[in-house]
Amino acid sequence: MTIEHKLAHFEEVCTRDALAKYEKDISDYTASQESLLAEHMEHAKKQAELKLQAEAEKIRRETNKKLSVSQIAIKRAYSQKQDELQGKIFSELRDRLARFMETSQYETMLEAQIRKAKEFAGKEELHVYIDPADEQKKQLLALRTQCDIRVSQYPFLGGTRAVIISKNVLIDNSFETKLKEAGENFQFVLGGKES
Repeated sequence: MTIEHKLAHFEEVCTRDALAKYEKDISDYTASQESLLAEHMEHAKKQAELKLQAEAEKIRRETNKKLSVSQIAIKRAYSQKQDELQGKIFSELRDRLARFMETSQYETMLEAQIRKAKEFAGKEELHVYIDPADEQKKQLLALRTQCDIRVSQYPFLGGTRAVIISKNVLIDNSFETKLKEAGENFQFVLGGKES
C-alpha cells in the first residue's frame, strides 16, 4: 500500500470517526434539548394548572362574597318587610281591640276575667284593676262580680289586672301584655300554613 493509499485510508477512517462522533454529539444534543423542552413544558403545564386553580379559587371567593352580600341584603329587606307587615297587623289588631271594647262582649269578657281571678284568689284579698278608659264600667262590674274594682293609674289598653295581696301575685289579663306577648312570639311562616 502506498502512502497515498494509507493517507486516503487514514482520511476515510478519520472522517468516519468524525462523522460518527458528530452524529453522536448531535443525537446527544438533540436528546438533551428534547429533555429540556419536555421539562420546560411540564413546568409550564404545572404553572398553568396552579394559576388556573388560583384563579378558580379567587372567583369562588368573590362569588361567595357577592352571594353573602346578596343574602344579607335579602335578609335585611325581608326583615324590614316583616317589621312593616307586623306593624300593620298589630295596628289593625289595636283598632279591632278598640272597637271590641265598645261592645257588650267586652263587658262580658271583663266579668269572666274578674270571676276567674276571684276564684283563683279564693278567700285571699283581691284587688282588680281596670283600664282608665273603662272607668264608666267600674260600678257595674263591681255589682255583678261582688269584687273590689279599682281604676288603674296607668292605661293598659283594656282587659284587667288583679293582685292577690297576701301572695304578691299579679294576674295580668291586660290587652297591653297580651299584645306584647303576641309581638314577641310573632312569626311569619313562609309558604303558607304551618302543618
